[in-house]
Amino acid sequence: MHRFSKSVSVSRFIPKQHSLRRLIHGRPRSRCYPKSDEEDDGDKARKTEENRDGYFQLYKSKGQHLLTNQRILDSIVRKSGIKPTDTVLEIGPGTGNLTLKLLEVAKSVVSFEIDKRMVEVLQKRVSERGFQDRLTVVCNDALKVEFPEFDLVVANIPYGISSPLVAKLVYGARPFRSATLLLQKEFARRLLAKPGDSEFNRLAVNVSLVADVEFVMDVSKREFVPCPKVDSSVVIIRPKAKVPNVNLDEWCAFTKACFGKKNKTLGATFKQKKKVLELLGFSKLTYSNGESENKICSNYDDDEGESDEEVECSSACLEMGAISFKEKLMGVLRSANFENKRPSKLTNDELLHLLTLFNQTGIYFHDRSKSRNVVIEPFD
Repeated sequence: MHRFSKSVSVSRFIPKQHSLRRLIHGRPRSRCYPKSDEEDDGDKARKTEENRDGYFQLYKSKGQHLLTNQRILDSIVRKSGIKPTDTVLEIGPGTGNLTLKLLEVAKSVVSFEIDKRMVEVLQKRVSERGFQDRLTVVCNDALKVEFPEFDLVVANIPYGISSPLVAKLVYGARPFRSATLLLQKEFARRLLAKPGDSEFNRLAVNVSLVADVEFVMDVSKREFVPCPKVDSSVVIIRPKAKVPNVNLDEWCAFTKACFGKKNKTLGATFKQKKKVLELLGFSKLTYSNGESENKICSNYDDDEGESDEEVECSSACLEMGAISFKEKLMGVLRSANFENKRPSKLTNDELLHLLTLFNQTGIYFHDRSKSRNVVIEPFD
């Protein structure tokens, strides 16, 4: 098996042209151990010379870690269950190690890659294999553009976009059969967490509402060029055939409110003045005097030209409204024994029940006048 030459810093540079076979072969695992300061200084000194010789730099800060183990690549493709009629979406193909495997079994592949240097190498390798007619490369940010139609996702995605990308996939407008993703191990564990687990969080709650997540395997950091600091895991996300009848914007805002301090009791969370005032602005409650809380807030915010007495009165009205609203919040929690419960211990069914109780009382968690077509906010 061909190995990288030790004279080249394989954790930082890869061939731009010639000997592209090197990109899909392994390399000495000893190169993955931390390098000394002297080696780092040498790398910087050789940077210009090596670029002239046909090498370009890989950026760890951009999540450019290439998986080179053929056995693992084959396993990822096999576990994905790709059909000959499928169109596969790939985010971050890099130089094409996984892409070539996908093209061998799929009808077509659509790859999103923002690094033009990578695109150049990818297209060259694909052309050499005669697959160019079945590959579409989109040189754009996958988070900022609409995805074309596809059947499933198979990707070694950059760690930095894991959360917003998963959110865009599972809450997006494009239906798909499954998403096989190579993720940072810690992120994968959080995605797989269950109520009561120490890793259980808003990410797991939001994803499990609409999809099932299956653990496939762990992948050592030594299988990548350059070697990242942490290990990775492969998971498969499968959208559920039936999802609860809930407004997804409302659900995401609700879980964000609950999981800000996931180990804090719900009673303590919703007693906070800042949270009370925030929810007061979203809700449509009617006070006994016939004034809505929106009117009160409007009077309080627009104090130009008011006397000190009028401002003081508006502040007092707001304070009274907030106290009344807080009691409503606590009343909902107490009615179903949620006041002393912690979000990290609750199932999705329990959270859905609590949200329904809030909404039935007129308490909402987002501005219902604004609607988003695709949720791409991170779930962290």
